[in-house]
Amino acid sequence: MPNRLAHETSPYLLQHADNPVDWWPWSAEAFAEARERGVPVLLSVGYSSCHWCHVMAHESFEDEATAALMNEKFVNIKVDREERPDVDAVYMEAVQAATGQGGWPMTVFLTPDAEPFYFGTYFPPEPRHGMPSFAQVLDGVHRAWTDRRGEVDEVAGKIVRELGERQLTHGTGEKPGEDELAQALLGLTRDYDAAHGGFGGAPKFPPSMVIEFLLRHYARTGSEGALQMAAETCERMARGGIYDQLGGGFARYSVDREWVVPHFEKMLYDNALLCRAYAHLWRATGSDLARRVALETAEFMVRELRTNEGGFASALDADSEDPATGKHVEGAYYVWTPGQLREVLGEADAELAMACYGVTEEGTFEEGASVLQLPALDGPVADASRLASIRERLFAARAERPAPGRDDKVVAAWNGLAIAALAETGAYFDRPDLVAAAVGAGDLLVRLHMDARARLARTSKDGQAGANAGVLEDYADVAEGFLALASVTGEGVWLEFAGFLLDHVLAQFVDEESGALYDTAADAERLIRRPQDPTDNAAPSGWTAAAGALLTYAAHTGASPHRTAAERSLGVVKALGPRVPRFIGHGLAVAEAALDGPREVAVVGEILGDLHRTALLGAAPGAAVAAGRPGSGELPLLADRPLVDGRSAAYVCRGFVCDAPTTDPAELARLLS
Repeated sequence: MPNRLAHETSPYLLQHADNPVDWWPWSAEAFAEARERGVPVLLSVGYSSCHWCHVMAHESFEDEATAALMNEKFVNIKVDREERPDVDAVYMEAVQAATGQGGWPMTVFLTPDAEPFYFGTYFPPEPRHGMPSFAQVLDGVHRAWTDRRGEVDEVAGKIVRELGERQLTHGTGEKPGEDELAQALLGLTRDYDAAHGGFGGAPKFPPSMVIEFLLRHYARTGSEGALQMAAETCERMARGGIYDQLGGGFARYSVDREWVVPHFEKMLYDNALLCRAYAHLWRATGSDLARRVALETAEFMVRELRTNEGGFASALDADSEDPATGKHVEGAYYVWTPGQLREVLGEADAELAMACYGVTEEGTFEEGASVLQLPALDGPVADASRLASIRERLFAARAERPAPGRDDKVVAAWNGLAIAALAETGAYFDRPDLVAAAVGAGDLLVRLHMDARARLARTSKDGQAGANAGVLEDYADVAEGFLALASVTGEGVWLEFAGFLLDHVLAQFVDEESGALYDTAADAERLIRRPQDPTDNAAPSGWTAAAGALLTYAAHTGASPHRTAAERSLGVVKALGPRVPRFIGHGLAVAEAALDGPREVAVVGEILGDLHRTALLGAAPGAAVAAGRPGSGELPLLADRPLVDGRSAAYVCRGFVCDAPTTDPAELARLLS
């Protein structure tokens, strides 16, 4: 008998619809049920491509005895963290404050008033490695609730009070200057892994937002050290197992510091951010590797994540069926043994493939299998067409394997990131198909996610909008995507849509007194704490993403409220950038744009002609580019900007001062250097 999740749109919730656990979605009705029954709430938070979420589901939530205990003693709520990032953020903050760590699956026990009193993540079915079994946890929490209720209520109240008293450093409301950005660069230099690229040790995550800051800092200051850290990190990742050497695209993170063995799920946000980062690295250096990786990652997103409606799905699972055993195991779709290579390629080509891709008899992963890499900087000398044939045959053979599951949920924010990446990559490399894919996703967001008041729905699936309201990162990242579309296509409607979204940011998400931003709207559902986090996680924080979009929109339109809000919100970057630069990379990148102007570039003439492409390829951090026919009236930067001697012309302005117009792409490139 399906539980209450059967009619949800989240693929993660639907995965649990047939559990014997009587799950509820997050709702007022669930907490009312807990009050009526006089029992606590068990809140379980995860997401579709989370490996350990699947493990705990199989071990505990599919087990009849465990489910019976859960149903008897608790009201059980299942939340998809990707649909409700606000719920996830609030309780993850509590988990981390109480235990010093966090992760998914997240398991939190709440009073019927949604106040947390006991926390954890994954619990095994039997006691293991010092962890109690899940059944022991359930029994212990139930006994505490029935025998020591006063103590439980006291703990819950104390936790909520402490969360409410936590103060965030908003800064002075002034944007960072040269000193703060130089200190941030110095801090990154200290944390840099010179041997392997990236920052810190294992597990190692792709530092997309930090790379963007380093490239912008190099563009503005000429710092070779900043460029070196960005370029080396990108090369090491692209040669490692975290990058899919056959199909393009990046896995979530590397379990080791050398980028060899990934956690195999592929997330839309990672690939959108990295696609753009590699495209920008190519823009800065002309690197063939950066060009290849940007295009292959874009092609992966379009090929494997685009939905029938034109949006982009959230993720591919890490696990898939191993044909040899019939079991779902991590990485089965991606790894190779020498025997499998020989079976597909024959002896001679298999030997070459092993040498090129770092496949060993012992294996670099599990059970003698290897993750494909390109480890040798000066790999074996071989005919390029032979290597291309090897790659094509391996890719075709892999396509016959059982594919990882796909989370078809369309998340507004992550689609905004994908739109920006595909629009720019398509423009840089003369790939109109990629620009068209970006436009298609933009059309879907406008048609399905935006209501008549330009309010955003967080998610959709199969052409049906979800019930959850968009959060700050949705408004900010979708606006960023629309601004990129406006710059690439010359269509003013995208700038107009971005303005609608950013007006909501000003009205619903900004604290007027401090200039700080909240992650949820002023009229959103009230939780035990209104979430607010300026630091990046796997994607840019909503706070600094909004700052970037506001700044670009102000450059396009001259809207002073948007510029003022952007600069005030960067106060937190001034406060945190020198101290924790790895965790506020996007804010540092936006600060670079603010310090540079950002420059305003109007190209009157042919869309994606030589001048327009030169403008888009300009190195100036965060430059706002508008292009269109003279007198079109679509984009404000084009107003009163005529052709020059009947030829396409570019106008570059910065800080209310404009250079003379130019018809020469080389001169325009110099003005933007």
